[in-house]
Amino acid sequence: MNRFDYIRPTTLAEAVAAAAVPGSAFLAAGTNLLDLMKGGVVRLERLVDVGRLPGLDRVEALPDGGLRIGARVRNADLAHDPDFARRFPAVAEALLSGASAQLRNAATAGGNLLQRTRCAYFYDAASACNKREPGAGCDALGGENRLHAVLGWSERCIATHPSDFCVPLAALDAVVEIEGAAGRREVPLETFHLLPGETPERESVLAPGELVVALRLPAGAEAFAAHARYVKLRERTSYAFAVVSAAAMLRMEGDTIAEARLALGGVALKPWRAREAEAVLAGARPDAAAFRRAAEVALEGARPSGENRFKIELARRIAARALALAAAGTPERIPALPASPLAASPLAASPMAPVAGASLHG
Repeated sequence: MNRFDYIRPTTLAEAVAAAAVPGSAFLAAGTNLLDLMKGGVVRLERLVDVGRLPGLDRVEALPDGGLRIGARVRNADLAHDPDFARRFPAVAEALLSGASAQLRNAATAGGNLLQRTRCAYFYDAASACNKREPGAGCDALGGENRLHAVLGWSERCIATHPSDFCVPLAALDAVVEIEGAAGRREVPLETFHLLPGETPERESVLAPGELVVALRLPAGAEAFAAHARYVKLRERTSYAFAVVSAAAMLRMEGDTIAEARLALGGVALKPWRAREAEAVLAGARPDAAAFRRAAEVALEGARPSGENRFKIELARRIAARALALAAAGTPERIPALPASPLAASPLAASPMAPVAGASLHG
């Protein structure tokens, strides 16, 4: 690890000013950043520790009915908040499906947004990686790439975004609050992360020195609470990043879908909002044919980036499965295997029924 300055500001203004120095990065829990520093993937001149800044560790109800989540709120604290889990069950299910319990106890909401890709070539300093070193090339293109992107990728980068948390947030139209030298601004989460294009080294709309201070869920987002699920397929049922995942939410009027939300994870370098698929479902009956059609539309633009053609069909099936589970109703308790397709079948799920042996807090 190279030598660097360590700064611990006491105010938000001090933090933003300290990070204006080129080569700076903010540190919250460090569950991803410190690994990158120890491996020599990231070399910094200055580390600005925001872990003790006041006011960023609160969840606040907003006067308009929305919810504001401070950037330093811990993943575990948010997922286990009974009121939050009741209002936004798919988000809680996604949080509990990510990482290990120890990591969830440390990781923060803001840091989750800024996780770096888990592409092995990005983490290997001996490999060519345009994201780590612009213009170096991309060894993943001809390498081991079965888990790489099938949507939105470019010849410069085929990596994926690893977050579970961001997938249902994108479906719910979450907004990111950003503080910088020019003041505060807001960006929809759907446009916060950038596709690789010609500049894969730029992963978000953050300008140098800008800090994520909060996320906001808009008023009305909890209208999907009765029919909301997050489904994640991973290679082992302990903790692992998603091969593919889907957040599906429905607002029902009688036996008709009044409004649908669908976002995919593990398929692109950002959470993938499937708006065209949502349009297919509006006004439809919640049956298997409608869900299969929506899943096909969601993946219409998909193409393999290597040995990963299987991910396209897999993503279709996970999307349809998530929609079917959402239509069956949100379980009163999150299943024992949060977000796992093995936790319940669409046919067996019962709206608002407890799942034996499982507890939101267990």
